[in-house]
This record gives sequence, structure tokens and C-alpha cells, in this order.
Amino acid sequence: MSAVSYLRLSCRPARPEPDLESGRNKRDNGAKNGSGTPDQLLVKKEKCSMKTLNKSVMGAAILAAALFGALAPGAAAQTGTISGQIMDVNGKPWAGLTVQVVSEQGAKQTAKTDSDGKYSIPGLRSGIYTVTISAFPPPNDKQQPYDIAKVRVESGGEAKADANFKEIMTKQGAAAQEQVKKQEEAKTKFEGMKAHFAAGNAILEQEQAARAELQKAPPDQRAAVKQKLSDLADQAAKEYKAAQESAGEKDPNLHLLWAKLGEAYDIAGRNEEAAQAYQQAIAAKPDVPAGYYNNLGNVLARMGKIDEAKAAYTKSAELDPANAATAWRNFGISLYNANRLGDAVEPLQKSAELDPKNAQTWYLLGASLVYRMTLKKVGDKEVPEFAPGTIEAYQKAVELDPNGPYGQQAKAGLEQLQQMAPGIDLKVYGKKKKS
Repeated sequence: MSAVSYLRLSCRPARPEPDLESGRNKRDNGAKNGSGTPDQLLVKKEKCSMKTLNKSVMGAAILAAALFGALAPGAAAQTGTISGQIMDVNGKPWAGLTVQVVSEQGAKQTAKTDSDGKYSIPGLRSGIYTVTISAFPPPNDKQQPYDIAKVRVESGGEAKADANFKEIMTKQGAAAQEQVKKQEEAKTKFEGMKAHFAAGNAILEQEQAARAELQKAPPDQRAAVKQKLSDLADQAAKEYKAAQESAGEKDPNLHLLWAKLGEAYDIAGRNEEAAQAYQQAIAAKPDVPAGYYNNLGNVLARMGKIDEAKAAYTKSAELDPANAATAWRNFGISLYNANRLGDAVEPLQKSAELDPKNAQTWYLLGASLVYRMTLKKVGDKEVPEFAPGTIEAYQKAVELDPNGPYGQQAKAGLEQLQQMAPGIDLKVYGKKKKS
């Protein structure tokens, strides 16, 4: 503004302020001094004013141009464009499509493709945009929206998002064929797994029959039956391992194949191999069936790994509280069969507490408690002193199974106790006498 004012002031005629009394004389003096007549002065003043105005306009224009030049690059740098071309399934330009771009903040803009299949969406702020065909022209107007791409818009730049549905369909066709191929391969493997699994189960049944045969075999035939049992275990294991190979590492049936492999070794008395297989079954199943821990406990108990067996049975009982009594009874039976009768007492007591109606548990508990008998010196004689609960356990077995195998064995056990300690009050055979 100072420059404009300066120009205006420099053109003002140099004259004193008008004096009403002497103004005429001053005008006359001006004429005489060669400053010109009043009319001439007016013309000069008008020319000066026009000159001043022109300079003012030019100065303002230069200032505006400078301001625009300073501001325009910054404004242009804030936006960018997304453009592209879309071809149909025949590889030809697809006109009339609605293309939508959505920013990460949810701002949306749309454009239509022209006759060349091209579109352009300008004025976009920098950022990531999802480019979608939001609407198709007839006869494809029922088609669901199709995401073309995600692109980054740079300041002052142009991002490209093209689509060629001919190429897309070709790729999808190849992918579909590959998917069908994979499905066929998976089906073949699954059928192979089923076949090997079924073969393994058939051999497992033969193995179970061989074990029953071994229990009844005369001493001179036991070696041959044992060999038969081991051979069958090998055959079953071969089938289950083949099933595992067909199944693959991530097959959901893998845990079952390991469990069956463990059972094959378990029946043959191959405890180490059985334990390893059961542990693999547990590792392969996130929600492990309680039975896997129960079977592992049976094997570990036979191996003499009492603490590990106890941990396995405890886990089985925790996972399946309804069958906890069975888990503890199995632990007791395993120890009993391994001639570890003293160790069998605790799990059998737990089983009896949870299931007091099981005659087998009471009989085994009584028989195991006998081995905790001590001898007490009475005069010159050593008198047997039975562990607390021994007689009561036998009596409970007789009460629950008076005519069955466990009741009969419990009666025989009580008779042996009476022979060992004549005069003890057994109260064996049924109801107590009325007083």
C-alpha cells in the first residue's frame, strides 16, 4: 500500500493552500510562472491520476500473481487421482460400471467408466484407498461388488487400478482346477487312510483273541502263542503307520491312529512302545479323551513307573469325573497284576469311595490290604495283625456279590484270615446276628 500512496502523492501539484483573499493572484502567478492555466493544470492532474491508477492496478496484479504462485503448489500437492481401465470377460472395454473408492477414514467417491472402460477420480487426499466396482450395468446388475485393488494415493500423483476380467476368469479357472486336483488327492489319501485303518482294526481283533488264547494256553504252548501275539502286533502297527502316512501331519484323525497303534503294542505287552504311542495320541489331540490317559496309566503301572502312572490316572479322573472310579480301579488292578499289592491300596480305596457298589474293587482292596499285615508278639507266639479295613473290604465284596466270583473269592480270603488268626470275629456270611 505504501508504494501506491507514494505514486499518488508524487503527482500532486506543488502549491500553497488556497487563500480566499489572495487565491486569484496565486492562480495568476502560477500562469505567469509557467505552471500553466487552471485548465491546463486540470488536464495534467487527470493524466497523472490515470498513470497512478495504471501503476496501482499493475502492482496489485503482480502481488496477486505472487500470492497465487506461492499458494497454488501447496494446494495442488494435497490431492491426487485414482484412474484405470476395466475390461470385460471378452477383453473389451467395459462401459457403465460404477467404480467406488473408499479411504481408510471411510470417505467415498465414485465414477462411471466411459466407452473405453476408463474412469478417473480426482481430488483425493493422500492415503490408502480400496477400489471397488460397486455396480455393474445390465445384464450383470445382480452381480455382487468386486474389489479391484488397494492403492496408495500420493500428493499430486495418479494411482492406477485396472481390471481385466478375461484374465481374472482365466486365473480363477486355473485356481479352480488346482483346487479340484488337491481335493482329489486329499480324497485318495483319505480313502487310503480308511483302508489301512480298517485293516489294522481287523488284525487288532485277531490280536485280542490271541491274548485271550494265551491266558488259557498250557505252559508248553505259551511261547508259540506269545510269538503269534507279537507278530499280530507288528502287522497291526504296520497298517496304522501306513494310515498315518496317508493322513498327513494335520489330519484331525491322527490322534486316533496313534491311540490304536498304542493299543496294538499294549495288547502284546510291549509297554515301552505302547507308552510312546499313547503319548503321541495325547499330543495330537487338544481336547484329549480321558481314555488316552487311562491307557497310558495302565502301561506305566506295568512298567513300574508308579508316579508317572498316578499322574496319568489322576488326569484321566479330572477329565472324566463320572468315570473317575474306573480310572482309580484300573490303577489298582494294574498294580495288583504287577504284584505291587501294597501300592494298589490307595487307588483302590479312592475307587471304593467313588463307587461303593463295585464288588471287584472291594475284593481287590481286601486282598491288597492283606499284604500290609504285620506280626505282633504275644507271649511266645507271633500273632498276625491285619491292616485296618482288611476284613471289612472282604465282607463288603461278599455282601455285594454273594454268589458271584468276587464274593466267592472274598469268602475264601476271609477263611484264610481265620486260619491265620483263629478266633477273630469275621462276621462273614451275611447278616449280623440280632442282639
